[in-house]
Amino acid sequence: MRSRIESIFEWLEEEDPEAIVILNSVKPHVDKTFFYASGLYRGEFENCALIMYPDHTAEMCVSKLESESASKSDIPMDIMEDREELKEWLEEKLSDKKKIGINASELTYKAFEKIQDSTEADIIDVSDAIIEARNRKDEKEIEILDKAGDIASSVAEEITDHISEGMKEFEVAAELSYRMRQKGASGDAFEIIAGSGPNSAEPHYTSGKRELQKGDFLVLDFGALYKRYRSDITRTYIIGEASDRQKKMYSTVLEAQKAALDMIEPGVEGAEVHNAAKEVIDSTEFEGKFIHGLGHSIGLSTHDGSGLSPNVEVTLEPGMVFTVEPGIYISDFGGVRIEDDIVVTEEGYRLLTDADKEMRVL
Repeated sequence: MRSRIESIFEWLEEEDPEAIVILNSVKPHVDKTFFYASGLYRGEFENCALIMYPDHTAEMCVSKLESESASKSDIPMDIMEDREELKEWLEEKLSDKKKIGINASELTYKAFEKIQDSTEADIIDVSDAIIEARNRKDEKEIEILDKAGDIASSVAEEITDHISEGMKEFEVAAELSYRMRQKGASGDAFEIIAGSGPNSAEPHYTSGKRELQKGDFLVLDFGALYKRYRSDITRTYIIGEASDRQKKMYSTVLEAQKAALDMIEPGVEGAEVHNAAKEVIDSTEFEGKFIHGLGHSIGLSTHDGSGLSPNVEVTLEPGMVFTVEPGIYISDFGGVRIEDDIVVTEEGYRLLTDADKEMRVL
């Protein structure tokens, strides 16, 4: 994974650390950059460490428990018997260093103290450089994201045959989870959202016990975890019968997504893509009902450090991967969201999720 390590150091600009230390704690505080730099996707690697160097080499220190998984990487490893040996390993590797970098955005305070106690070097935060590197996916990452997207898309296509009036939201969520695993996912990319009726107006609703009723919107927001990378897709359905208002909401969101997708190409500002969708929605009776950023970067994390939003400065480049998810939300009535994952290409973009988006009444 020399090229990924090289990319991190290239983004350091004027900073020149002699080493970058990635130190994991226990779940959920395991730095995803450990997996990015090593190329590993099996194992947990709690309380393990990886050090990257400016010559684009690296070393890691892992427990016996993780040694078999770690052997799949081309990065040299030392095996520790206990946590005290990890501290000694850090002291040895950092003894001659005057400046080291840390990924402060994913480092616990306890882990920071352990690094601090292991060296007299100046410590700087290089998390911005790590985010920049991770936001530009390489071919292998895109291949994995393609598979994660294929799993989610396939489930989105077939789930409609397994949804009926009277089902509970959590039952729909369980069905989605089961079917993604059937198709090769190692888990859910995040907690599945299955919001029906008025619950569909909450963008980050979590699936509850409400039963699906005739006339409900049903927003399903889910994704597959595959080799530690994630997909994220949303489709909105209508139970039983669609009203004119529901049809208008749906067609407006679909048009907004198309307007945003048509904007995507290298050199375009992320905020411009967001604004293209917002202008479509705000030109209708649903003005002001699009209440979040258009999308977020996705990869090892569901929200991978960047986004398509007025609040994020990003110029699109080939290899960047984002969600595109406009929505309309009306309290006590319901919501519509349509979401796909895309990768920016030299010519424009390519969809990573391609499930049908025409309005479907179940």
